Order: sequence, then C-alpha cells, then structure tokens
Amino acid sequence: MLNAFMDVIFPRTCTGCGCEVGGPCGYLCWDCLTRLEWIHPPFCQICGDPLEGEVSLPVVCAGCTARLPAFERARSVARFRGVLRTILHDFKYRGATWLSRDLATLLRACYEIYFARAGLDTVTYVPLYPARERERSYNQALLLAQGLAAVCPSLVLRACLRRVRPTPSQTHLTAGERLANVKAMFSIQAPKDTLGRRILLVDDVMTTGATVSECARMLKQAGAALVGVLTVGRG
Repeated sequence: MLNAFMDVIFPRTCTGCGCEVGGPCGYLCWDCLTRLEWIHPPFCQICGDPLEGEVSLPVVCAGCTARLPAFERARSVARFRGVLRTILHDFKYRGATWLSRDLATLLRACYEIYFARAGLDTVTYVPLYPARERERSYNQALLLAQGLAAVCPSLVLRACLRRVRPTPSQTHLTAGERLANVKAMFSIQAPKDTLGRRILLVDDVMTTGATVSECARMLKQAGAALVGVLTVGRG
C-alpha cells in the first residue's frame, strides 16, 4: 500500500524508455526487460563469451585457450548494448543508484543458474581508486555486491581488494593494452577475508576480462580456494 501511495505522489519511470512504471517493477518496465539480449548457451565454458551458431559440446574460446584467466568461471546476464548500455551508463556515470535493486535481481537470477551449486561463501567487488570513488561518490560494483548479498544468505559481503593506483579509461584499449593497463593495479585488503574462501567477484560490465582476471589472480595469490565472476553486462 505504501508503494502504491508513493507511486501516486512520485511516479516511477522506466530508465530504459521513460514510460511510467507501476506494480512490482522497480525502475525497469517489462518491455525493456524483454528487450535485453540475454546471454544463454552456447558460450565459452570459462569466460562465458557467447558463441555463434550451434555448438553441441562444451567449448573453450580461443582467448581462454591462449591465455587462461585466473578465475574458474565468468557469467553475465546480458549483452552490453541497446537498452542495457543505457541502463548501466545511468547507473555508473549519472548517479542512478536507485537501479541497484533491479540490477541485483538480474544478478541473482544469473547466480542461481550458474553458481548456486558452487559452494561460494563470499561476495566481493572490483574496487575503484579512492580519488575516483570520491569524485563519483559511490562504487557501482559495491552497490551490486551489496544488493546480491542482501538476497543470497549464503554469501557474505567482504571487501577483499583495494585499487592501489589510478588508471586511464580502458574503453578504447585493445585486449593486450588492457592486460598491461591492469598489472599491479590491485592489492589484498584483508588477507583473513580471502584465505580459503570461495569467492564471487562482482562488477557491472566485463569486456575482455582483463580487470576481473587480475583481481582473481590477486585473490588466488592470497589463498582463495575458488574465484567466480558475475557481471550484469558482457561487452
């Protein structure tokens, strides 16, 4: 009743299309949800990159064959384009933090499909450099991890990593340049929160996987038993 009353006073609008949203929806309408390019098999068994055509057997992509990532498995909800690109840009760069609940709901669905039986006990996130986080006033990956921990009782939120140096945007970098760009970017925040843990690493978007693989490498060096990666978007 309170939600219905608030919708009368402060009507919600969909971030994707601007139409009024009501009922159980948050800030994404059903039409925009159906327009998401959901990721489903076939995809690489390690990094989760979608594969074209019909594939009958589990496949590891050429990228993971050439350079094995430090994480065991990465999965994403949908392709980072179209309406999802609009949503995540608003969430990441325009202060639309109210979207965290909707996005965490999407992450939970993906988690239940691909990670629920993996015995994960910890959820952490890709950290921002402190100066950038102060400038933005929040870390979008932390908000996603908090939202996922709130709806997955088996996952305990832990700040396992910290970013030790600023880096330029990776938007226009090649895969090789991204790998070089993230070297020595992270360190372990609290070794006791990492040793022996089975960790789910959360971020908003995965493109080449260079950043999350470097995070996973640091977590493994600190004694993590397993590292899985979960993102909303896949570039």
